[in-house]
Amino acid sequence: MKTMRMLAIFSGMASLGFQAFHPPTDPAEWTAWRESLARWREETRRGTGYDDALYRRPEFAWVSSCRYLLFLMIGDRKFLDPAGRYDVEGILEEGEREFGGYDGVVLWHAYPQLGFDDRNQFDFYRDLPGGLEGLRGVSRRFRSRGVRVFVDYNPWDTGTRREGKSDVEALVELVRAVEADGIFLDTLAQGPGELRAELDVARPGVVLESELALKPGDVATHHMEWAQGVPDREVPAVLLNRWLERRHMMHCIRRWNRDHTGELHMAWMNGAGMLVWENVFGTWVGWNARDRSILRSLLPIQRRYGELFSGEGWTPIVPTEVPRVYASLWEGRGLRLWTLVNRDVREARGLLLRVPHREGDRYYDLIAGAEARGELSEGVRRLEGAIRPRGIGAFLAGPPGALGEDFGKFLDAQAALEGRAEVGTDFPARRQELRPVESTPRRLRDAVPADMAVVEGAEFDLEVSFRMRECGFYEDGLPEGLSPASGRLHRICRFTRPARVGPFAIDRRPVTKAQYADFLARSGWRPRRPENFLKGWRDGRPPEGQEDEPVVHVDLEDARAYARWSGKRLPTEEEWTRAASGGRLEWGPVRVWEWTESERSDGRTRFCILKGGADWRARGSAWYADGGPQEAGFGAKYLLSWPGLDRCGTVGFRCAADLAGP
Repeated sequence: MKTMRMLAIFSGMASLGFQAFHPPTDPAEWTAWRESLARWREETRRGTGYDDALYRRPEFAWVSSCRYLLFLMIGDRKFLDPAGRYDVEGILEEGEREFGGYDGVVLWHAYPQLGFDDRNQFDFYRDLPGGLEGLRGVSRRFRSRGVRVFVDYNPWDTGTRREGKSDVEALVELVRAVEADGIFLDTLAQGPGELRAELDVARPGVVLESELALKPGDVATHHMEWAQGVPDREVPAVLLNRWLERRHMMHCIRRWNRDHTGELHMAWMNGAGMLVWENVFGTWVGWNARDRSILRSLLPIQRRYGELFSGEGWTPIVPTEVPRVYASLWEGRGLRLWTLVNRDVREARGLLLRVPHREGDRYYDLIAGAEARGELSEGVRRLEGAIRPRGIGAFLAGPPGALGEDFGKFLDAQAALEGRAEVGTDFPARRQELRPVESTPRRLRDAVPADMAVVEGAEFDLEVSFRMRECGFYEDGLPEGLSPASGRLHRICRFTRPARVGPFAIDRRPVTKAQYADFLARSGWRPRRPENFLKGWRDGRPPEGQEDEPVVHVDLEDARAYARWSGKRLPTEEEWTRAASGGRLEWGPVRVWEWTESERSDGRTRFCILKGGADWRARGSAWYADGGPQEAGFGAKYLLSWPGLDRCGTVGFRCAADLAGP
């Protein structure tokens, strides 16, 4: 009766899109629980008419070994510099050194920038250095190092410029142009119905990976999915769709966690993978030394014994000899492999497992990289060792002939990893640096032109507001609870901070297209990277009738060049807010966001705070950047990557100048 109740619970969870089965806490119930688990698998495969044809096709053979993905913000300073150079090799070398290497990379491109102007998600790939051809070169460089490439699809992007074709058609064209191996389905539990068939014709071997939980019936057409936010209970869960289809790859992820042992334990107990994600849309969430060390140790084992982790010989949650230590058993090719996790914050040491002995088998501690300790008595082998607090263990049993000729070298490599193991759990914080302001010659008040407003210096409480988005805001000095890790996305957050400004003058109106055209003609200035510079202009002139509109499609350097030429500079965030709060600012016939001299960088993310808001507003999704006119204190975090992307159709600027006097 208990088994039938368990089976009904499993079936209900699966139909609702749950991702995991949680074992009982009482070891006495594990055998019955495993029986129910096996029965659920059998009945679900039969009831859904499960067909594993796509997993058997040779072009998808790579799927089960693609366990560790890097979620890469393309604009990350470590990957893309302002000159438009991609450092594929540097990213991979760091990955090898710190994490043990990646099997795939998600090239994330548009969010959180989508919505500042009418560019759509496909435009953000096209506007990268070299366009899609340049991105194809990046893809080939990754694949030459054995790393698969995923592009991103944002189904919620419906309020920007349309492609004149369906998203499926646009996606297939993108995949073909970039030579991608997979599509990450942002916010989706399954891809558009016709996408699978279209991809199979256009580029065989491309996988679909859902962000949300797949229902079992969709596993046949979606080779991968995220295991995101699965509750981390005492006894590690069994991932539903990994249990259903052992070749299905799931990537464990909790993007805001600073302790990743829960995800690592889940991956290790399920033969699953992980998503390494430190730059979360512009918010730094780095991995600590202990978690990096655990990943480095387990990854070679999963790679070497991939057939076991993707095969039918999986027994989840087998007995151990230490409280709070749990194990899974993987069998095949004459081998037995136990993966263990220590859920305690104290070391587990001594007798860890008792296992039936098989004649001719030898036993190895794969984390230590040495033959396992322990006695053999009455057909039972004792396996002894030590597992660090919140750490992992692994034992292998098999006859010498099944171990492989290079097994000794493998053990030596594991021993070397163990020798450099780290246990530190301190968060690897990054400090944001504010770019120094370029001062200007101090003007006398009676020399301030009529088109500029005078603002006196003061110390004051700066009122700041922003919308909570995953990119965060400026993190240093932000009040506790006002980070995306706290949840409650999309709400408006408000706080004050001390500020000081000296006396300054500021343009009453933004710089116009006519004024910028005059600057070009008189100065001869041209940007080093011209991509999207003054987009829509011809021969140095704006379209007829737009001369009095604010100049847009200029990046920070374009704006600074004009300001320097005119003997001015850009206003700081504090100056802009104080002037706007005092009613000193005006807008032209079109309202656009404005650059401020508030550029910050932590070495990985470079950004600027935009002020003022814009008439343009992308509608249809809460994930878009803010649009519409904004109050004086409101700021928007705008990620900076390279000029072709930074230049935006709704971002202009006005200038400021220092004044003499107190």
